Amino acid sequence: MPREIVTVQLGQCGNQVGSVFWQRLCAEHGINNEGILEEWATDGGDRKDVFFYQADDEHYIPRAILVDLEPRVVNSILSSSHRALYNPENIFVSKDGGGAGNNWAMGYSAGEKHYEEIIEMVDREAEGSDSLEGFMLMHSIAGGTGSGLGSFLLERLNDKFPKKLIQTYSVFPNNTADVVVQPYNSLLAMKRLANNADSVVVVDNAALTRIVSDRLHGVEDAAASFTQANQLVATVMAASTQTLRYPGYMNNDLVGIIASLIPTPRCHFLTTSYTPFTSESMDKAKSTRKTTVLDVMRRLLQPKNRMVSTSPSKTSCYISILNIIQGDVDPTDVHQSLLRIRERQMANFIPWGPASIQVAITRKSPYVTTSHRVSGLMLANHTSMASLCKRALDQYDRLRKRNAFLEQYKREKPFAGGFEEFDDSRAVVEELMREYMACESSDYISYADTAEQA
Repeated sequence: MPREIVTVQLGQCGNQVGSVFWQRLCAEHGINNEGILEEWATDGGDRKDVFFYQADDEHYIPRAILVDLEPRVVNSILSSSHRALYNPENIFVSKDGGGAGNNWAMGYSAGEKHYEEIIEMVDREAEGSDSLEGFMLMHSIAGGTGSGLGSFLLERLNDKFPKKLIQTYSVFPNNTADVVVQPYNSLLAMKRLANNADSVVVVDNAALTRIVSDRLHGVEDAAASFTQANQLVATVMAASTQTLRYPGYMNNDLVGIIASLIPTPRCHFLTTSYTPFTSESMDKAKSTRKTTVLDVMRRLLQPKNRMVSTSPSKTSCYISILNIIQGDVDPTDVHQSLLRIRERQMANFIPWGPASIQVAITRKSPYVTTSHRVSGLMLANHTSMASLCKRALDQYDRLRKRNAFLEQYKREKPFAGGFEEFDDSRAVVEELMREYMACESSDYISYADTAEQA
């Protein structure tokens, strides 16, 4: 029985990444850019209905909702080669068209204003599913729409669909702020990600830029490297859903993947690594000559392949790891590789849980040709996420100490009565940082009791 997933793309970043993600899914399932199944795509053994449904004329239509407060990116999608793919009723662009001005509060207020229109689309997609498993949100947390409207929608989805999973693919900002109020926006969004999402796959702009320039010989042209960064995120998203779309015996639904990675509810921020970084669309990518299972699994543990810029301390360790290995793989190779990694102590685990890497072997799409035999994605829960929280808190404190740029937040409804929302968000993120640090000690099991007493 299919467990459907509805995707929600929010803001400029969410829609750009979402557009590349759907192009990739179409290629992997043999669906052309108008949603028609190719004649040769008949024996894939895949589950298209997790992410697509069929219209009356047999077209495949993505279970996707596109939301933005300014029309530029959505218009570029609607003038692209895949414009006929999407359901036009599932596209929302604010009639004002002014965007959220990189202001979380404006995005949040816009969410309240347009709630009925957006939730109607969500309801329609949810009711059109036989057995909805959950939602996948794609957004950035630094700007206005993805951050503010994304926060509002997370809260409402959680209220309206309490039994459904919510997984987000959240793009975190660089250390150097592109937007001056980015620390405020990020902190306010992180509170909602901590309280209202079941799983947050963290993708970091700084790490993406580094990977594009180092590993993919990123070109000087900023637009081209931006496209490559979006392709990287879409590749990770496609690989993380591979076991749902090409199911095997295990990890063939979202809850199975999330349950194995998140032992305690609050520590649900996941890092990703992917290797090899080659793909036909990334024509400048460096080719990886040898892809044995051990090679792939060893590379996944290397910091340079990680898509999050964290600063691990000496005590940082993995809470859990799930490797999704695609391709021509013998299970005995996997077993040997796990033994080798354990012997060499390549990965340090928490002292209070099982110290083992979980592996899911999945088939590759027969319709996409790649130059390598094996590829892998690592989804990991790591205590170095505390450093990401600390970075967000430090950047916020520097701005807040001077009460800089608060005027534009005051004008919006969430801050009409004062700045308690900022203080509350700071407390939530600080608590999250403390909990990740507490995970490193063997008495973490009693952490909840200690936190309550404090």
